[in-house]
Amino acid sequence: MIIDVPEGKDPIAYVWGEMVHGIGPAAAGLSLAVYEHTTLGLREFEAARLRIAQINGCVFCLDWRTERDGEKVEESFAEAVEEWRTTGAFDDRTRLAAEYAERYAIDHHGIDQDFWDRMSAHYTDAEIVELSMCLGSWLAFGRLNHVLGLDSACVLPSGR
Repeated sequence: MIIDVPEGKDPIAYVWGEMVHGIGPAAAGLSLAVYEHTTLGLREFEAARLRIAQINGCVFCLDWRTERDGEKVEESFAEAVEEWRTTGAFDDRTRLAAEYAERYAIDHHGIDQDFWDRMSAHYTDAEIVELSMCLGSWLAFGRLNHVLGLDSACVLPSGR
């Protein structure tokens, strides 16, 4: 970790909550909002989130699994996300979510009309905007945590 965190302070709580008062809590609020207010299905949400985590290399994000009403994706899901082009584990929406995440993070200038036609066949405009906001949040904050070394200092709520 490259940030000096006072003894006894949680690195995430300190950096996100105390260091930059005008920005940190607002950023944390956006980060939480994508989980609390999403209307996207769990599988497409997790496919997009995990693809961003794989690209970012955020240790915490790679280990995290979103839970809804006691449901999580299967253990093999992260491997399927890596193989989103060929996996038989995904429906069209889930595959598109993983593809969009990758293109958003790596080649946003290369997103063409063919892709948007495929997205529009499976997602509403509101869902596309929502997914885009989620991707932006995960890309920015996962990279922030990884670049500053916070991702290896995080502890998952489950205690893992």
